Order: sequence, then C-alpha cells, then structure tokens
Amino acid sequence: MYSKAAFTGSWPVLGAAIVACWLFAGNVAAHEVTVAIQVSTQGLDASQPGGAQQLYWRLQHAAWVVCTSGDRVGLEPSPDPRGCAEKALADAIRAANMKLLTLAYLETHTLRQAAAHGIDVPVQVAAK
Repeated sequence: MYSKAAFTGSWPVLGAAIVACWLFAGNVAAHEVTVAIQVSTQGLDASQPGGAQQLYWRLQHAAWVVCTSGDRVGLEPSPDPRGCAEKALADAIRAANMKLLTLAYLETHTLRQAAAHGIDVPVQVAAK
C-alpha cells in the first residue's frame, strides 16, 4: 500500500491520498492492482479542528472503499480489509503531514500505532 499527498493552491484536493494494493481483478489469474481515490478538501478548512476531523473521516471512508470494493467492478477485496484500510489511512495521514489531521488520527489510534506507521506525532501530544 502506498499513499501520496499532492497539494495545489488552497487545498482543493488531497490528491491520490488513499491507495491500496492486493486487490484482484476478476476470476482470471490474480493480478496486483493499485486503486487510488482522490479525497476532496472542498468546503473544508483543514487548518481548523472541525475541518481536519471532516477530512479524517473522508480519508477513513476512502481507505475502506479502496480495501473492499475499490469502487471498481470485478475487483475482489483485499484478503485483510481491516489491516489494508488501517495501513492506507495511516499512509495518507503520514503523507499529508498536517498537525490537526494527525491529532484526529490520534483520537482513535494510540501513539504506538502511529509510530508503527511512521506518523510523526506533534511534540506536545507525545509529552502528555
């Protein structure tokens, strides 16, 4: 799994934020397929706690979609959809590297989980 954040202008889109691998195409021989979903930040101010929380929920939903149906006909879900979604979400959080988005992630995950996924934890949170 891989995620990448691409920011343009004033946050119109968190590009290719969620990506998952190991989805299989059809009943033919298994092929590794990469699925990416662009998560829009339209209407959100991710520099505010409420906007960051909304973005987190959008990323969480996108992670689940790419690890299950992938929004594509003929793809089977990942053999471990929960693990896949957790990794895709953490990859997107890490790639975005936004303090409030990381804090939203830490509301539902531990510092240990964040560290395991390479997410940099804001210093004041780590000190608590």
